[in-house]
Amino acid sequence: MVDATREDTVGSRTEWSIQELARAAGTTSRTLRHYGERGLLPPARVGTNGYRYYDQDSLLRLQRILLLRELGLGLSVIAEVLAGQQDTAAALRTHLDLLEQERVRITRQIASVHTTLRKTEAGEPLMAEEVFDGFDHTRYRDEVIERWGSAAYEQGDRWWRSLSAAERQRHGQQHADIAADYGRARAAGLAPDSAEVQAIVARHYDWIVAGWQGRRPTAAAFTGLGDMYVADPRFAANYDEHGPGTAEFVRAAMTAYAGGLSVQP
Repeated sequence: MVDATREDTVGSRTEWSIQELARAAGTTSRTLRHYGERGLLPPARVGTNGYRYYDQDSLLRLQRILLLRELGLGLSVIAEVLAGQQDTAAALRTHLDLLEQERVRITRQIASVHTTLRKTEAGEPLMAEEVFDGFDHTRYRDEVIERWGSAAYEQGDRWWRSLSAAERQRHGQQHADIAADYGRARAAGLAPDSAEVQAIVARHYDWIVAGWQGRRPTAAAFTGLGDMYVADPRFAANYDEHGPGTAEFVRAAMTAYAGGLSVQP
């Protein structure tokens, strides 16, 4: 009787299983469970089979969480925002305002890239203000502080600001090349712990060390980064654009590499 009722409600789309909700939102069941563990997205009910089910209110709440995540807010900050916004309509209006601001920022980024492309093709000199218009690495400030502390953010911020335009571009391109090589390795059927893939991970590790200003991640920290690449849709997208499942492949490769690390904190 319980199963039949569940099927009826799911059929009328008043209730979603965790797999259905994750698929509709473009995320993973693991991410939704993590949100639930943090108190952000409790299930509407838990079936006798232990499965989690979500209702219409859950959809609205998840939309708010994902919107805030895309704006770079950490989970602790999001929890505070959700706790302080009980009026759904007012919260949605706030989200619209934030999205409008994001749209303006993205429009500036597009214009910046168009200008850079035109000047590059014409052999004209570039201006830093034009090249980086609309780009703001500080949008992830709260999240970095939540994960690694204010000292880590301030150190990283000083390092990033010290780089020249060419150095920033080179650092970003290095990661883009690493991500693409991961995707090609996965598509070729290579094992995450194969010598070829582990060579890619070694480059990835060195890239992280550069970003951490010489501080070398421990095995636990490196494995944790791999978990984050899968759990966080924003990071997963950086890899999965090179083929579905690449983020999972990267995590497996990083875990294998971490097994050989002996770096102390």
